[in-house]
Amino acid sequence: MPVPCANALLVVAKRPEPGRTKTRLTPPLTPRQASDLYECFLRDTIGLMRSVPAAQPAVAYLPASEAAYFGALAPGFGLVPQEGESLGERLDNATAAFLARGHRRVAIMNSDGPTLPAAYLAQAFAELEDGADVVLGPSDDGGYYLIGMTRPCPRLLREVRMSTPHVLRDTLALAGAEGLRVALLPAWYDVDDLESLRRLREELARAPDGVAAHTRAFLARGGPWPW
Repeated sequence: MPVPCANALLVVAKRPEPGRTKTRLTPPLTPRQASDLYECFLRDTIGLMRSVPAAQPAVAYLPASEAAYFGALAPGFGLVPQEGESLGERLDNATAAFLARGHRRVAIMNSDGPTLPAAYLAQAFAELEDGADVVLGPSDDGGYYLIGMTRPCPRLLREVRMSTPHVLRDTLALAGAEGLRVALLPAWYDVDDLESLRRLREELARAPDGVAAHTRAFLARGGPWPW
């Protein structure tokens, strides 16, 4: 049986659906525009993941019936349905499953930052290889865009209330209580409201053409935007 790649990089994703995707962006976007924008985020994130050296990419997806959609969206990626009632349970189940497959380092990221520098993802695995038990990528909203580990850490995922302004703080506190060595990546931001969408638009206006190409094309098609 082949030995798996030492590093596994997962992204948490949902099938885009108008009215259920990026609802905090409606308005100013219509439900269809918000759904289409999120699909652009997914495509750009998949491209970003492909650029990370020596890491097996995979999608942890919802709903469980959408394997064909994600298989077509991310050819060559591993696919695993998200399992669990809460986000924390789903993150724990996905990371534990890939560690159980023989990967020595597993990182799982969100799909809300299409311009996230690939260097941050490579750094996550470098920190874990250098001795960190856990690596976290802080988000400007108080959460994190990535968590990586070298062994299952269920308390960090299952006992933290997600989608609050203190997810990162609570996770660090639990890591300290568990005696885990934590490394922090540079901070970044999630695009999930009007303010962060404006920030993304301004960033892309200054960025090289190849950055977040799908998202950039979507925003160019819709202009001039009323925000």
